Amino acid sequence: MTETLGKRGFRGALSGGAEHPHYKWVALSNTTLGMLIATINSSIVLISLPAVFNGIHLDPLSPGNVSYLLWMLMGYMLVSAVLVVTLGRLGDMYGRVRIYNAGFALFTVTSIALSLDPFDGGGGALWLIGWRVLQAVGGAMLMANSAAILTDAFPAAQRGMALGVNIVAGIAGSFIGLVLGGLLAEWNWRAIFWVNVPIGVIGTIWAYRSLHDTGVRRPGRIDWWGNLTFAVGLTALLAAITYGIQPYGGHSQGWTNPWVLAGLIGGVLVLGLFTWIERRVAEPMFPLGLFRIRAFASGNVAGLLASIARGGLQFMLIIWLQGIWLPLHGYRYEETPLWAGIYLLPLTVGFLAAGPIAGHLSDKYGQRIFAAVGLLVMALSFAGLLILPTDFSYWAFAALVFLNGLGGGLFAAPNTALIMSSVPAHLRGTASGMRATFQNAGMVLSIGVFFSLMVAGLSSHLPGTLDQGLTAQGVPPGAAHTIAGLPPVGTLFAAFLGYNPVASLLGPNLLGQLPAANAATLTGREFFPHLVSGPFHDGLVIVFWLAIGMSVVGALASLVKPGLTGQTRQARDG
Repeated sequence: MTETLGKRGFRGALSGGAEHPHYKWVALSNTTLGMLIATINSSIVLISLPAVFNGIHLDPLSPGNVSYLLWMLMGYMLVSAVLVVTLGRLGDMYGRVRIYNAGFALFTVTSIALSLDPFDGGGGALWLIGWRVLQAVGGAMLMANSAAILTDAFPAAQRGMALGVNIVAGIAGSFIGLVLGGLLAEWNWRAIFWVNVPIGVIGTIWAYRSLHDTGVRRPGRIDWWGNLTFAVGLTALLAAITYGIQPYGGHSQGWTNPWVLAGLIGGVLVLGLFTWIERRVAEPMFPLGLFRIRAFASGNVAGLLASIARGGLQFMLIIWLQGIWLPLHGYRYEETPLWAGIYLLPLTVGFLAAGPIAGHLSDKYGQRIFAAVGLLVMALSFAGLLILPTDFSYWAFAALVFLNGLGGGLFAAPNTALIMSSVPAHLRGTASGMRATFQNAGMVLSIGVFFSLMVAGLSSHLPGTLDQGLTAQGVPPGAAHTIAGLPPVGTLFAAFLGYNPVASLLGPNLLGQLPAANAATLTGREFFPHLVSGPFHDGLVIVFWLAIGMSVVGALASLVKPGLTGQTRQARDG
């Protein structure tokens, strides 16, 4: 044994090989680091966008630059959603650890390229978007195979605990990124990419030297037509939903835009073609037979609904804090992205507190009840936020977002364990990718769904309220009416990015024509929050009722008893 360890050096001492009793903990540590860094980067840019665009000298609120803003927001999540199934399938075929390790290396290289952006303006934005797309490929390689590696490494009695630590770290990463991005962007916008480099280098070397494939590898062929139609269809559909929040043709939203309609209809048709192909190829990338396994099908339905609700909550709370609550409590708009992340820390604490515990207990008492209770706790927190006044007491707000995080933590690990334990060993990489697809697609869908609902809620009351408020401060009636008639999505984006919405809407020329006292009032910290509180709460009512409905339906799906709805062999063979 001593001689063997000597030959293996650091690799053998750390893991002792796949059969070593400590190997599972090495796998858990490394894959948790991988998940954490991948998901932190889904939100670290989101909170740092003002600093990033200032750094490349580009106004993100200019009409011609909104596309850059949207692709910086959704590009990473969209690419992850499209590719995780394919990369999970490649892991089943060529080795999950091999694909995972390559993902760590690619993620590190692209982080270096992102930090070295040499351009300004639109060129600088395109550089960042392009390298973010490649970074998302690396992140998808990590996300697609980490759960499968853990499912291979841990016995069934400890699997829920291991997946709980891994998945909750991943989900918490999206909230940790908000705080980390705010802190780093205050220093230098490039630091949000630099921070990945040392972690990525250590993680890559550690993964290559310590991880081993322990699962069943099944040689096969790539389903090229399935991959192509899935990528095209899902990209078109999710991109169209996201672009639907942009105004078009005098409407506050873009759902009548021919390109949006083409993306929606075309995306559905191409995904229909994808389904037809998958039913006929010998080795599909998306084994539809897995959906005949009740635990797999119901678990993914619950996971998708929870992801949409969680993503919508994240966006709405950021706007609520940055656009209303923080300015009312003395924070400058430029400071609000950082402090919004800090004030949302109870959400992350709730996730971290509940996740590993729920995973451990679900190993003993069953996953379904914990997953269902978790979503019901989330629904309860949404109901509490629904009745919270716009200018709330922070401790009541903190308790409710902590409760939401607690519910999410109770749900995440048991749900993942339920899904991953229900599939045959040789399809765990594919199943992990499919689960991640639903989760990532839910985050992208939440942008379109919840922004659209919020805009719909604002559209009925904000124009009149804004018109009266501006006129009362001396803005010429014609200008006030024109500004009040602008689509509310611009106001939401301004608040979301930490800009003073009124200053952005009026512009320096119009502000310069007003008396100094009036201009100071309009651009102060209290005018916009007081003005928008009522209309914003109308939008929140719509948003949170939908989130409650999604959470309750997801809880019911989680309670579906495990079993097969079709023939066992067909389901397991895909």
